[in-house]
Amino acid sequence: MAIDKVYANCAEAVKDIPDGATIMVGAFAGPGGMPSQLLVALRDQGAKDLTIIANNVGMGSTGYGARPGQSYVDISVLVENGQVKKAISSFPVSPSPSSPTAFEKLYVAGKVELEVVPQGTLAERIRAGGAGIGGFFTPTGAGTLIAKGKEHRVIDGKEHIFEKPLHADYALIRAHRADTFGNLTYRMTSRHFNAVMALAASVTIAEVDEMVEPGGLDPDAIATPGVFVKRVVKRDDR
Repeated sequence: MAIDKVYANCAEAVKDIPDGATIMVGAFAGPGGMPSQLLVALRDQGAKDLTIIANNVGMGSTGYGARPGQSYVDISVLVENGQVKKAISSFPVSPSPSSPTAFEKLYVAGKVELEVVPQGTLAERIRAGGAGIGGFFTPTGAGTLIAKGKEHRVIDGKEHIFEKPLHADYALIRAHRADTFGNLTYRMTSRHFNAVMALAASVTIAEVDEMVEPGGLDPDAIATPGVFVKRVVKRDDR
């Protein structure tokens, strides 16, 4: 008997996320691959003191990636609603000093915590978390503030620092198509952080464009096996 992981809507999919949860959020920058409807549902659900692991912590509705006259939803909806306590991120600030993000303003005011992680290191720490690896040495960040408090080792004459894996209680990701078992395919660049985050959370929730029955996906196109996905919800197209 096939396991049905489909939830009726995004609100149902996120309703049990508790205060203090650590949440990975897929997407690179801008609207591409962003689980926007899950983010809105989590904003409405109201969980507080969240730690967010993401490439960026939201650019706002008029930030990077928005076309003129167009708005989109990103992690800013959680930040602006006072739900985020800490971010682990590569790009927590706006690319334009004249347009600071909501998170940037709160950080300057001392109201949120931040751990900056180089982008490649962030992806590898998430991958290590999903793979069950205890950590790794990298030369990236050696000799900088990022290295403070971390183990150092010289490998082949080059200084390296030790980075620990990242795990999350939940991962909110965006995929293109899913079957009811949770197998996922991605479209174009949306594979980026979404696919690796799916493996590193206790509960992975996928927001998808299309839903099919088991057997409806080309096996060679499946990038995330359903064994890693606990919940799937189809986007509301209205």
